[in-house]
Amino acid sequence: MNVAQLLVLLLLAAIWGASFLFMRVAVQEFGAISLIMLRVGGAALLLLPFLYWRGYLAELKGNWKHLFILGLTNAGVPFTLFAYATSQLTAGFTSVLNSLAPMFTALIGYLWLKQKLSMLASIGLLLGLIGVILLVQDKSNLSGGMQWYGIAAGIGASFLYGFAANYAKHYKTNMSPIAITGGHLMAAALCILPFGIYFWPETTPSTLAWTNAFLVAVVCTALAHFLYFWLLQQVSAHSAVSVTFLIPVFGMFWGAVFLQEVISLNMILGCGVILVGVALTTGVVGKKTT
Repeated sequence: MNVAQLLVLLLLAAIWGASFLFMRVAVQEFGAISLIMLRVGGAALLLLPFLYWRGYLAELKGNWKHLFILGLTNAGVPFTLFAYATSQLTAGFTSVLNSLAPMFTALIGYLWLKQKLSMLASIGLLLGLIGVILLVQDKSNLSGGMQWYGIAAGIGASFLYGFAANYAKHYKTNMSPIAITGGHLMAAALCILPFGIYFWPETTPSTLAWTNAFLVAVVCTALAHFLYFWLLQQVSAHSAVSVTFLIPVFGMFWGAVFLQEVISLNMILGCGVILVGVALTTGVVGKKTT
């Protein structure tokens, strides 16, 4: 990985880490469902002209079933669950839960697609569980029953990411990555639109809430996908997935800087144990990358 690719990796991690900050601010006024309607809808509208210009729309024909399933499991539902989680938990705490996604990907691949799971990967899954236990024992982030719902929502969202990754791999299509990205975001937007309108807040959201909703849609969804797929074209998949290791670091950093969130010892320990588990489960440790 050269300097330019490394800088893009760091930028991508910073952007995705910031998404938890933006959601935590905006969800207080929009609510989880309406916020994610704006997120996926805004990103889809931004990507649509590019898809048309580059001729990618033709690739979507005949694949709508898969796109709707991916739209629900990789965007609409997990985005909403994470938005709800940020309404109950700190942005940094929620970003650590997001790092469980690669572990769920490996576990679901093993149970569903019968993919091999090495001894190291099995140890990694156990470490991930231990990391979550360390996190939920963090009294600075848990003060009531609703926080437990937030944790469940964050874990559920990561599980859906794992399912979506395996679904996309199992039901291979001839679509390019950018076509899949735009198509599944459009599908997610169509699915969530009626619910977002129904749950639209009675009180007009503030300029601050709108600004954060705009940033999570434009920067953290549309732009971030462009950066990620560019990176995938430049380096190996294992190198690209290493962004997962950096997202919680930036998530906790942004939350501490802009929201004065506390970074406790349990958060640091839990994050570290989870990330070691992710490294073992995904095979990043011990494999040569470029």
